[in-house]
Amino acid sequence: MLYKFDKHKMNYVKATRSYLRVILIVLTCSALSFGVALYMQTEKLNTIKYITEETRMLVINQENEFSEVKLKEYIIGLNIKFPHIVFAQAKLESGYFKSTIFRENNNLFGMKIATRRPTTNKGENRGHAVFDTWRESVLDYAFYQARFLGDIKTEGEYIQYLKANYAEDPGYVDKVIKLSKK
Repeated sequence: MLYKFDKHKMNYVKATRSYLRVILIVLTCSALSFGVALYMQTEKLNTIKYITEETRMLVINQENEFSEVKLKEYIIGLNIKFPHIVFAQAKLESGYFKSTIFRENNNLFGMKIATRRPTTNKGENRGHAVFDTWRESVLDYAFYQARFLGDIKTEGEYIQYLKANYAEDPGYVDKVIKLSKK
């Protein structure tokens, strides 16, 4: 038994057959519309063909194509500590993204082969780690930070760590700070 609210009498009354027909028509139309929309979406998905290997490689290559904007976004996306300093390090270590180590090894940070932490490197060339893509180099730096810099909380502590442990150039930290402020 179905009831409807009669707002004039302020109580529930038994629903008439015509009222039930209207509800049935509305529900049927809704279900039919949903079914048609679902069918059309399924047909649309079925018309998508598998991409060729060449197209897949083109998409992958475009994704891995290096740009400073992509680098910044990736550093931030990986939640690497002090991203502006890390970006400046990448710029300095890679000779403004033109060094042989960067071009041949996809190595943005001048990283050596990792022996005491997880790594994404695939080998060694010219005394530096080799990566399949520049993104793997950034991920490797994230692993480096996680392993050795987990306790560092402030930018000052990070700078002191770099000064004591990271580069051979005594002016390295000053150069990184100067680049990070640009």
